[in-house]
Amino acid sequence: SNVSHKSKLMELFTIHTPTVQAIPLIANLPHSGLYIPPDIAVMMAPAHLQSLPNSDWHLEKLYDFLPSLGITVMQANYNRYVVDLNRQAKEPLSGNFWSAVVPLQTAFGQPIYQTTPAPYQIQERINKYYTTYHNKLSQLIEQKVQEFGKVYLLDLHSFGGLIDDEVCLGNVNGKTCTEDFINTVERAFINQKYQVVKNKIFTGGYITRHYSENKSVETLQIEIKYQTYLSQQDLDKPLIPRWDVPNFHLSKVKLQQVIADIAN
Repeated sequence: SNVSHKSKLMELFTIHTPTVQAIPLIANLPHSGLYIPPDIAVMMAPAHLQSLPNSDWHLEKLYDFLPSLGITVMQANYNRYVVDLNRQAKEPLSGNFWSAVVPLQTAFGQPIYQTTPAPYQIQERINKYYTTYHNKLSQLIEQKVQEFGKVYLLDLHSFGGLIDDEVCLGNVNGKTCTEDFINTVERAFINQKYQVVKNKIFTGGYITRHYSENKSVETLQIEIKYQTYLSQQDLDKPLIPRWDVPNFHLSKVKLQQVIADIAN
């Protein structure tokens, strides 16, 4: 393709390699991408296009220090409404926000589309955006397993409802990583004065479950509440919240310490 047309946004995903000695930690951001291709955007209800509700807004900026701690990062640049990388690709492929690879409603049950995507369009999306992402993530994990023998995958998310806690750690009720690892992460958050729960509602999605099937890989889902890093007044509006707010910068300093503790 013509290189000048290939902007950063058009990349399916971005991989950030460590800027210091690599450690066996990979972080993955499947829901922070905000890009929706024009051919899909045109089918969507304008209200949802404007706010992209329940996206993990701006986490890629919040966690942009990860490579400086030796962590390899993979982030999706496409929005979760294009495909949801944290869902298993099983029938029905489109439908419910909480279970389908291509959601047709928001988390609150409102229709996302003015024109419902046809089955062939759904399949095209899965081939183009979903399979490609998971193939690459599998490859990254495999490389690190070869290199270190053991790998930890942090699946990074944020949320705005269902629970009122600040941080929720999910290892599918003890199945996807050791007690030792989840407790280490919990302590690191508590040391920075975050209030933490484990396996409460957010126990871990497809990514956490799937990649831990490899016995050399431990996985943990980390969910932080929108209010911990964004501005409440922005969250009350039907728009994508701003990231350049005081709360964001304060949170980033704290999270950097949290992750540094875990890395150590």
